Amino acid sequence: MDQVRIAAAQYPIELLPSYHAWEAKISRWVIQAVEEGAQLLLFPEYAAMELAGCNPATASDLQRSLELVMALSDRAEELHRKLATRYGIVILAGSGPAVDERGMIVNRARLFCPDGSVGWQDKIVMTRFERETWGIAGGTQIKALDTPFGPVGISICYDAEFPLIARRQAEAGARIILVPSATDNMQGYWRVRIGAQARALENQCYVVQAPTVGLAPWLPSLDENYGAAAVYGPPDCITPDNGVFAIGPADQAQWLMADVDLRQVEKWRQGGAVLPFRHWSEQWPEQLASPTGIANDNPDELGTLYDRIG
Repeated sequence: MDQVRIAAAQYPIELLPSYHAWEAKISRWVIQAVEEGAQLLLFPEYAAMELAGCNPATASDLQRSLELVMALSDRAEELHRKLATRYGIVILAGSGPAVDERGMIVNRARLFCPDGSVGWQDKIVMTRFERETWGIAGGTQIKALDTPFGPVGISICYDAEFPLIARRQAEAGARIILVPSATDNMQGYWRVRIGAQARALENQCYVVQAPTVGLAPWLPSLDENYGAAAVYGPPDCITPDNGVFAIGPADQAQWLMADVDLRQVEKWRQGGAVLPFRHWSEQWPEQLASPTGIANDNPDELGTLYDRIG
């Protein structure tokens, strides 16, 4: 399937009275997107933490809020699985905490497909808040997840600012990189947006960003949320001059809808005005000098992340 209608959420964090109220909200959002013809739905980073607000006793406590959301994760996963199979769509659920194989709490985004299958991607690189205050650990695997549209990559928020993560996913066949985000000021939003547009440029593919929006003072993990959903591509051929296929009004709750043709990715990569995806390895020729002036005898040194992760 090459023609895809994408729905990227500008998702408002709200104070909900119960898990059932949250479930009803997610269902309404999904149904609205389906009614507008969406086939691939993207919710933001840490949108699952909205569940912590359902219990006032834990909402303001960072660690207890993690525990509450993880305790509800099986029910939330089953909801998304049912919605994906019922409506024949792919849903990237809002990411949230999970315990990995090391016993560490990670930030995990789960992808639900129409056949009931579930894939996941953990955030690789932690922000200062996550690592210094919240105790969230970085993931250990970079994946491209199978969907009816072919492999899809997920680079969660800060991960979009690091080129080797999306590069690994693109090399594994991803024509779409999904960037769920949560940023507490406009500078943070622009950092992720600039990263997302850079990943679209260098990998000659589509990159889709979806942010949390709104103020939630009862929830320290998501108290301020700014940004705009968008679909980006490399500024070439059919793409608008600025590389922005579609973008929503900042900070307003809504779905952003965009139709993309995934066959365009191959056209960019084979016949674009420039070919950065093909020319990637030319960044480090053997004669390239290091910042110290010493010749780099290992041209693959910049790619050693591939050996350490995945």
